[in-house]
Amino acid sequence: MAPSLASPLKSSTATQDFLPLESIRDGVIVLKHGRGLRAVLMVSSLNFALKSEDEQDALVYQYQNFMNSLDFPIQFVVQSRRLNIAPYLDFLAGRQKEEPNELIKVQIAEYIEFVRTFVELSQIVSKTFYTVVPFMPSIAQQQRGILRRLWPFAATKRDAASNDLFTEYKTQLLQRVDAVSLGLRRMGLRVVPLSTEELIELFYGLYNPTESQRIRSGDSDGKTDA
Repeated sequence: MAPSLASPLKSSTATQDFLPLESIRDGVIVLKHGRGLRAVLMVSSLNFALKSEDEQDALVYQYQNFMNSLDFPIQFVVQSRRLNIAPYLDFLAGRQKEEPNELIKVQIAEYIEFVRTFVELSQIVSKTFYTVVPFMPSIAQQQRGILRRLWPFAATKRDAASNDLFTEYKTQLLQRVDAVSLGLRRMGLRVVPLSTEELIELFYGLYNPTESQRIRSGDSDGKTDA
C-alpha cells in the first residue's frame, strides 16, 4: 500500500493557526475571536538629535498634544533587519564584467570588497517604523452576541449582514487612522497606510524572514537584468 499523506497533514499544525489574524481585506486586519480590526501605517523617521533645542522642545510638545488628543490606544512598532546588500553587490559585479576598461574594473572590485567588509564589520541594520491603529466594537455589542454571530468576516462566511457590519467598523477604524495620520504629519513625519498586498508581504516577512529575503534578492536580480 502506498504511503498516505493524510495523517501527517492532519497531525501537523498550520502556521496560520498560530497567527492572531483571521483575514486581511480592504487594507484592514481582522483579528480572530472578535478581537477587533487593525490598520497599519508606515511612518518615516527623523533624527531628533540633530534638531536644535527649540525644535526638540516643539516636537516634544507636539507629540504630547498628539497623544493627549487620542481617546484610544495605538502601538508603535520598529522593525530592525540586518542590511542586505547582496543585490547591490551582484549589480556591481555585473557592471564589472561589462566594463571594458581594466583600471575601472580593478576599482570596482576594490569598491565591492570595501562595501562588503564595511557592512559586515559595522553590522548595519535598516529600520522600518509602523503605527498600529486598533478598533474594537463596544462591549454592549459583544454582550448581545452580535459580534460572535457576524464575526469573522472571512470570505467563506460573508453575507450581506457581515459585509455591512464590516463596512461600518472599517469606517470607524479609518476615522481613527485619519486622526493618527494628521497628528504624525504635524510632527513632520510622512505617513502611508499599508494596503492588503503590503500587509500580506509584511506578515510573510515577519514569520518567514529568510525566505522573504531570498525572494527579495531574486526580485532585485530580475529588475537588474531587465
